[in-house]
This record gives sequence, C-alpha cells and structure tokens, in this order.
Amino acid sequence: MSATEFRPLTFGVTRVHLRDGKSGTHYLQADQELLPYPDRMTDRLQHWVQTAPQRTFMARREKKADGSLGDWRHVSYGQAWAIARNIAQALIARGLDAERPVAILSENSLEHALMVLGCLVAGVPFVPVSPPYSLVSVDYDKLKHVLRTVTPGLVFAQDARYAKAIAATIGDGVEVVLHEGTVDGRAVTPFADLCNTPATDAVDAAMAATGPDTITKFLFTSGSTKMPKAAINTNRMWCANQQQMAQSMPVLSGEPLVLVDWLPWNHTFGGNHNFGMVVFHGGTLYIDDGKPTPALMHETLRNLREIAPTVYFNVPTGFEAIAHAMKTDDLLRKTLLSRVQMFFYAGAALAQPVWDSLYESEEREIGQRVVMATGLGMTESGPFAIFVTNPHVRAGDLGVPTPGLVLKLVDIDGKTEVRYRGPNITPGYWRNDADTAEAFDEEGFFKSGDAVRWIDETDVHLGLKFDGRIAEDFKLATGTFVSVGPLRGRIIAAGAPYIQDVVLTGINLKEVGAMVFPTPAVRSLSGLGADAPMSDVLAAKPVLDHFQKVLDALSADSTGSANRIARMCLLSEPPTIDKGEITDKGSINQRSVLTHRADTVAALHADTLHTILKPAAR
Repeated sequence: MSATEFRPLTFGVTRVHLRDGKSGTHYLQADQELLPYPDRMTDRLQHWVQTAPQRTFMARREKKADGSLGDWRHVSYGQAWAIARNIAQALIARGLDAERPVAILSENSLEHALMVLGCLVAGVPFVPVSPPYSLVSVDYDKLKHVLRTVTPGLVFAQDARYAKAIAATIGDGVEVVLHEGTVDGRAVTPFADLCNTPATDAVDAAMAATGPDTITKFLFTSGSTKMPKAAINTNRMWCANQQQMAQSMPVLSGEPLVLVDWLPWNHTFGGNHNFGMVVFHGGTLYIDDGKPTPALMHETLRNLREIAPTVYFNVPTGFEAIAHAMKTDDLLRKTLLSRVQMFFYAGAALAQPVWDSLYESEEREIGQRVVMATGLGMTESGPFAIFVTNPHVRAGDLGVPTPGLVLKLVDIDGKTEVRYRGPNITPGYWRNDADTAEAFDEEGFFKSGDAVRWIDETDVHLGLKFDGRIAEDFKLATGTFVSVGPLRGRIIAAGAPYIQDVVLTGINLKEVGAMVFPTPAVRSLSGLGADAPMSDVLAAKPVLDHFQKVLDALSADSTGSANRIARMCLLSEPPTIDKGEITDKGSINQRSVLTHRADTVAALHADTLHTILKPAAR
C-alpha cells in the first residue's frame, strides 16, 4: 500500500468560478449551489428525537468525591428533549427575551447543553461567556463588559466556583441559577427547579413562533483587537452554516457522528461548528474535560483511548501532543485511528513535524493516512466559510468557499483581503451600530481583515491560502511591509515544540525583532529543576544555545529585511487575559502585547535588554 494513500474521503466542493469586479476586486463562489436548510435548529433536534430517541446526545464523565473523573453519564435525545421543554417553560414564565437573555457562566457540561436546548425551544437568546472571564480574571473587566452589553435577565452558572465573579458583577435584580453550590449572601435558584418545571402548550407555541430571523445566541468575539463584540447569531445563520458544512464535508452525513471534544462552547469553533454539527446530524458528543495543556492533556488522551471518534477536531497544540503520544501508546493509536475519517485543525498553523509524526503513526497502524483538513472562518461567519478541496493539504492552505457563500477578494496595500456575503454571515453586533456599519462594505460584504493569496495562480480550483492579518502587518522605517502572519508561523514551526507564540516588533524601525513566549517544554532543555523560576530557565546556556540555532536557521532562510529576524528575546512572563494580551480562545493579541510591553520592545531594539539573541553573521 502506498505511503501516500489516504483513507477515502469525499470533498464536496472541487470547482469554483471567479469573476472580476472593479479594479483590484474579484468574486469567488463554489459551482455547487446551497441546498435547502431548516428554518430553526430545533427542527433538526425534533427530527432526531423522533427517529433516534435512545441515541446518546451527549455524555460527560461524572466527577467523584475526590475530584477525579469516573464513568460516563449519558443523556439521550429523548431525555434531552423532555428536559429542554421543561427549561423552556421556566424561561417563558420569566418573560425572558432578546432584551433580557440568559447568560451562561460555565465550561462545557451536560447542564450547559440542556440550558442551551431549553433556550432554543423557548426562543430566548443565550450568551455563553468565556469561563476565564470569571475564573481567571482578577478585575472582571471583560465579564462586566459582556453583562453591560447584553443585560441578562437570568444568569446560569455551573457551580460555586463562579460565586466570586457573580458577587462582583451581577446585580440583585438578576436571577442567578446554579447547578451546584451557593453564593454567600444571595438567594439562588437550583438548576433542578428549571428542569422540573412541567412543560405546557406555551412551549409548543413559543417554539412555533421562532423562525429564521430569531436570535439564538449572542456570541462574543475573541477581542483580539478591541473589547469583545456581541455577534448576533440567528437560526438562519446557524442552520445555513450547518448545511454548508454538510455539503463541503460529506463525511458528516455518513455513519452516525461521534465527537470527543473539548473546544469551548463560548467560542464559535466549539459552540457553533461542533455543537451545531451534533444537533444537525443527530450525533453524539463526548465532552472532553481535557485540554491541550501540560496539566490536562492526559485526560484527552484517556478519553481517546476509550472512545473512537468518527471525525476529530482540535487545535495544533492538541494534535502535537497526540502525535507525540501515539508514537508509543498502542491503545491510543488503535482506538483513535479505528474509525476516524477526518482530522480537522484550526486556530493556528500546524507545524510540518507534527504532520509527519501523525502520518507515520497512521501508516503504521492502519496502512493509510487520515486526511488532515482545515479552512478559514470566524465568529461572524458562523464560523464555516472556506474549506480545503483535496487531501494533499499543506500548512497555510485554506481551500475554496462553501456553497452559498460569495468571497470578495479586495487588493489593499499589496495584500488581498477576503470578505464574506451569504446566509451564514451575522447581521451585525448587538447594540453596536457603529461597529456593525464599519464591519460591512458598500456591497454588504463582511470585512474579515484576513489576507489570502492563491495556492496556485494557474489553478483557482485549488483555492486560497492564508497570508496573515492585515491589521497586524506593519512597515519598517525603510517602507518595507512586514507580513506578520506567515513570518510568525515560520518562527513557531522552526522552534517547535518550545515556542508557544511570538510577537513581532519593529514598527517604523530598521529591523524586525521577535519577542518569544516559550512553552513549558523549554524546562527540559535547561537542566534545571522543575521549580526553577522561568527567568532562570530562559537564561540557562542550553536554552539560549537552542534558540540561537533556531534564529540562525531562520536567518539563513530569509530573503530580506522584511522576513529576517534581526533580534530576539525570550519572555518569562506569559501573556495575561486581564491586560488583553491573550484572548479567551488562547490566541495572542499582537497590539496589546506591544502596548503593554513597550519598554521591552524599546530595550530590545536599543540593545539594552540583559539577553538579546542576534543571528550569526552571514
């Protein structure tokens, strides 16, 4: 069997058509038309309740008294439907609506899922709030901003871990519902009360009154450039996007879908893409309490040794950990690869060594490679917008537009911005007319801020590849543009697995610099103890020698001042969510880091930092 043979996978869109607009503008569409889709997500939920009521909708491991995780607790479609109707009755009785929606302070959980379904049935929008805004933040600025923006009439929290944030941010006039625990000095409603509210005919009437324009949720953007904005999500947007995904990824409509997934529901990847996919296709989602971090990755690996997904989604750091584990973990390799038809990554670039390692394990276990798919999307696009067209994906490839979506390619200062128009695009930002007006151009296309270029200019059917974020790019003093996205990706790939992220410096200066946030794995290079301060780790000679080699290799491959890293420093203080240096989905905010660490930037370029790495002379 050929080492390059892939497990069979059909791609839904392989042909596109391109037409020219006014100078510097082009329009790209799939040849395939978008097929009809439901008016509301609850139509699909009802379908599966009627056809497969005993099938597991979601499952999560029960937490034991000692805090460890035990056996799976399953909730079937029939059970979920009955509880959701009861919750809907409770919400209807409280008179909640878009002006007074439900705010959800919770990680992914069965109770969170049931609250979502109850809101969908009742036609009451919900607001999944990033847990770090409550559990990590010290000043709660972003949580306060979210609550001011949406003015919830009811707040659901998973347990008493959220009590401090609730006490600091939720007024006395807002009802608080907790699944477990209490809030000192405040009356709270047990979640069980909502679940046990008997449904009446009012539930059927409320659901019948919903339609394509009904707001399902307010999903906050990651806040990578400003404070998060509340993107309006409607039934039309969500249902159209799921139909687009089904046509671009026919694998979703094959055997019953099984996901093992940790991606947070407050973010569009986990909450719209994957949660919606499960409801739309009658799938089963095993909630993974792991995460691609040193402290929690073991739980993800445990789950993947036990549950075999049919498709699997993760971010690059997660696939990196899985690739490393599969080299020696026979059970993980056997279970994960037994029936998975497609891997899918998003959020950042996947380094080539990770790709190679995954392929090696796949060929060893099943004699074939599993397609690693990817694409491009954002909160405002549902998120699914662009998807690859063939199994031979390379780092940076995005692919072609999904059916029903028109891409507008606009030349801006030597870059090409991609803009979106289609039924999966948000109507705008809640209570924010100014940002809504700014987000759309004169033809009604959403301005993504993402730059793209052709994979192959001679074959438009291969589609597009990523070319960075236009807002992140900057000029050197020479007038030369620095394309931040591709250069940042090169640095992270060259330094894998020891570079978590990079912020590029040099705006209006003569040279490009790099401030590096290292991963915890860098400790293994230092030769120091596990308790050694990170500042000592980064000052250790083996660590500096390693990064010097990385810098020299990058310099050898550079072609000019715009892609040559002339100076590098290692940062011992990680980016913080309170300062806006990192978004809730874990992506770096280049602008915020440059602002809050302006002294470090100045010292790096003035040669006054204690340790500065520079490439060897060529």
